[in-house]
Amino acid sequence: MNGTFRVGSLFGIPFYIHSSWFLVLGLVTWSYGSGLAAQFPGLVAPFPWLVGLFAALLLFTSVVAHELGHSLVALRQGIDVKSITLFLFGGVARLEQESKTPAEAFWVAIAGPLVSLLLFGALTLLGIATANSGAFAAIVGLLASVNLALALFNLIPGLPLDGGNILKALVWKLTGNRYKGVAFASRAGQVLGWLAIASGLLPLVLFGSLGNFWNLLIGWFLLQNAGQIAQSAKVESKLSQFTAADAVSPERPIVSAAMSLRQFADEQIMKPCSGHLVVDAAGQLLGKIDLEDLRSVPTAYWSETQVGDVAKPVESSATVQADQPLLDVVKLLEQRKLSQLFVVGANGVLVGLLEKASILRLMQSGPAVRPA
Repeated sequence: MNGTFRVGSLFGIPFYIHSSWFLVLGLVTWSYGSGLAAQFPGLVAPFPWLVGLFAALLLFTSVVAHELGHSLVALRQGIDVKSITLFLFGGVARLEQESKTPAEAFWVAIAGPLVSLLLFGALTLLGIATANSGAFAAIVGLLASVNLALALFNLIPGLPLDGGNILKALVWKLTGNRYKGVAFASRAGQVLGWLAIASGLLPLVLFGSLGNFWNLLIGWFLLQNAGQIAQSAKVESKLSQFTAADAVSPERPIVSAAMSLRQFADEQIMKPCSGHLVVDAAGQLLGKIDLEDLRSVPTAYWSETQVGDVAKPVESSATVQADQPLLDVVKLLEQRKLSQLFVVGANGVLVGLLEKASILRLMQSGPAVRPA
């Protein structure tokens, strides 16, 4: 991941820190350290700054706890958590896949704010119980208020915030369509982003004040991410309408395993291709061959050597069923870092080759017409 490095793991989840995190760490340390030095003049340097650094690290511990709330609920649903990353605006848990139902999606989304609210309650009670003054009480009060702000901010109903994911789950439940939920919640995030930018620009334009500068950053963050999520959902919605068979490359040649190498060379030499699919008499996939493979056999033996004798076998992991949803196939291509897959029917008969280029063509113009 660009600009990030791993710092460890917890519950089997890798933790990363983005370079922007250090900017916030420094700002919080300086701000809180300066406040302590002014509030308690008797504190000797560098004690206020060390306490400020400690408080800043505790604040980010609250962010980690918030993201762990999402992650642990996702793990209970059988969803792998790829990583948790701390960055400028807090943290993000990267999940392998979406929850299968709107109810499960709701609980993953609400878990983070619930953890933050629980921490707020516990820290508030700790502050009341100890009834201390001084640096310790100040840190406890700061942590309590930050966890409350973290929960309330994330409950704002617009993607990519937790409130947006809650809204998505609710619309998904009402409409029965996950993509409608994503579209609605992402539009809400974009509207909120524009409102945040406006609230930051108006004081700047009217009064020359940068007091709402953070609103500009938050608005930009919401706009960028909500727009990306909306675009991704639009693509996924379109992919969900097709199967693997719809994305088969129509021009990929298929040859019989019983064909001689001489006939293969004579027929294919004028229309060279990067690969030919080899099938048996029943139409089942045996392997693949290209013109370069002919070099392994002397030309004197081409007439008595069959294509099936030279064809390279295809691993079963490189095949998908024709009726498999295209969205699942695209995810499989990404996970395995493949550029193509072989599509077979329920009876094992070859349908054709699916390539990334053919998926792009399908998305642009619809399924190709294949001969019956």
